[in-house]
Amino acid sequence: MDTPNAIDQLFSYFAVVHAPRHQPPMTRHPLEAIITITILATICGAHNWGEIAQWVHAHHPWLAALLDLPHGIPSHDACGRVFALHDPMRLQQALTAWMSALADLAEDGITLEGTAIRRSLARADGKGAIHVVSAWASTRALVLAKCKVDDTSHESTALPELLALLHLQGSVVTIDAMD
Repeated sequence: MDTPNAIDQLFSYFAVVHAPRHQPPMTRHPLEAIITITILATICGAHNWGEIAQWVHAHHPWLAALLDLPHGIPSHDACGRVFALHDPMRLQQALTAWMSALADLAEDGITLEGTAIRRSLARADGKGAIHVVSAWASTRALVLAKCKVDDTSHESTALPELLALLHLQGSVVTIDAMD
C-alpha cells in the first residue's frame, strides 16, 4: 500500500469530523495533520499528550515528509485543545470506519467480548471497574471498536451500540461468554 494513498484514505474517513475552530490563517496546524499524528503516536504506544509530543519530536523528519506541517510540529497543548473541541462520538465513528476498512471484515471472523479495564476499580470512591465490549478481528489481531458499558447496565445492552459502529455484512460474528 502506497503511503500517500494510505494517508489520503485515513483523511477520507475523518472528513466527517468538522473542525469547530478558526480556519487558516488563524490556525497554525491542519486538522488532518493533528489527527494523523495522534493516531500514529497512539498506535506506537503513546498514552497521553506528552508522550505523543515525544513521539512526534523523535519522528519529525519522517512526519514532515508525510504531512503538511508549515509551522512545524504542533505542541501537545495544541493537540489536546483540538481534540477537546471535537465530538467524541464522531471521532469514534471515523476511527471505527477506518479500522473496519483496514481489516476487510468479510474475510475475518469477528469476536465480541466483554472485559473489565485493568486498574479501573476505585474502591475508595465506591466505584466499580469500568467494563467495555470489544469487537476483535481475530485472525488479524486487530481491535476494531470498543464501547463502554453503562454503570447501571449489563454488557449485553452495549452490544447493539457496538454492532451499529461496524459494517459486518458477510462476516462471521461470535460472542464470547458475557457476564
